[in-house]
Amino acid sequence: MAELKLPSIDEVKKYLRVSILTLSQLDEYEKLWLGRKGKINGYLSSMNEKSPDERGKYGLQINSFKKSVVSLLHKKRDRLRKSGGIDDADVTLPGISYPKGSVHLVSIAIEEISRIYEKIGFIRTSYPEVEYEYFSFESLNMPKGHAARDDFETSYIDAPIHPKWGKMLLTPHTSSGQVREMWRVGKPPIRMINIAKTYRPNWDATHTPMFFQFEGLCVDEGINITHLKGTLDYFVKEYFGPDIEGRLRPHHFQFTEPSFEVDVTCTVCKGTTKTGESKCKVCKSGWLELGGTGMVHPNVLKAGRIDSKKYSGWAFGFGVERVIMMKYGIDDIRNYYAGDIRFLEQF
Repeated sequence: MAELKLPSIDEVKKYLRVSILTLSQLDEYEKLWLGRKGKINGYLSSMNEKSPDERGKYGLQINSFKKSVVSLLHKKRDRLRKSGGIDDADVTLPGISYPKGSVHLVSIAIEEISRIYEKIGFIRTSYPEVEYEYFSFESLNMPKGHAARDDFETSYIDAPIHPKWGKMLLTPHTSSGQVREMWRVGKPPIRMINIAKTYRPNWDATHTPMFFQFEGLCVDEGINITHLKGTLDYFVKEYFGPDIEGRLRPHHFQFTEPSFEVDVTCTVCKGTTKTGESKCKVCKSGWLELGGTGMVHPNVLKAGRIDSKKYSGWAFGFGVERVIMMKYGIDDIRNYYAGDIRFLEQF
């Protein structure tokens, strides 16, 4: 005959000793076990499902356990009353262990990225997620009528329009922090790494309405593309590994001139374009696109109150979720936020 599975009385004793420190806590704990809808009545109700022969043995087990619980509760109540309602517990004793979660893989990546750039003197910053048009567009050399300012690309907020800064919106990129950082620092040198949430109304395997970006900005005298390339190569090696290479490919962005797309060696096929005998399904060319970069446009420096004839700089903007996808070969960005513990536990 199978025995009824009851908690260990030692567990109850330990919980009373460590976690119940006041009479009010004891009252709640007593209800948990002995109340009309308490655990012990629940055990007794389950006996209806047993055969007549089993009920006798189960009844003895439950009554014995109940007597032990009642005795422990009475002793604890007497001790609390004698001490004025508060237990003189030894708080240095080990507590009850509870299941723990883990740090989300996006948070892990943000800490890794922050440490990588801290080593070369970049200061971690954070700027508003709810922003004005001026900082997200005009200050970045993106005039009215630019495609990125369309309602289908940007999430505007129903709020009063500022006479100088324009409409309010959920910031579509961390680049909106560039001019704010220039204003804050005043005079170069500037070395900023801005990591924050950004928003665009897209939803598919490679886009979510909310995602994280990290923005790099470096402004000083004599800054040129070689400094940009060296910094990006450093990041690629540190984050993806020593066997991964980076390259710059000409492109166009309104806020940089010249502008580049940044590619890195495919982390799946290691740049060979093949996985076994088959063509690599991830890259097809041996390279994966990381993000955009370039030399800061003189108009952006001007908006930031920086003399573009004396100073120059570079900037880049990469998606945090995207670099994680590339590092671990994840094929759907929505997995990060679906709440599936089986996926999250891998990291």
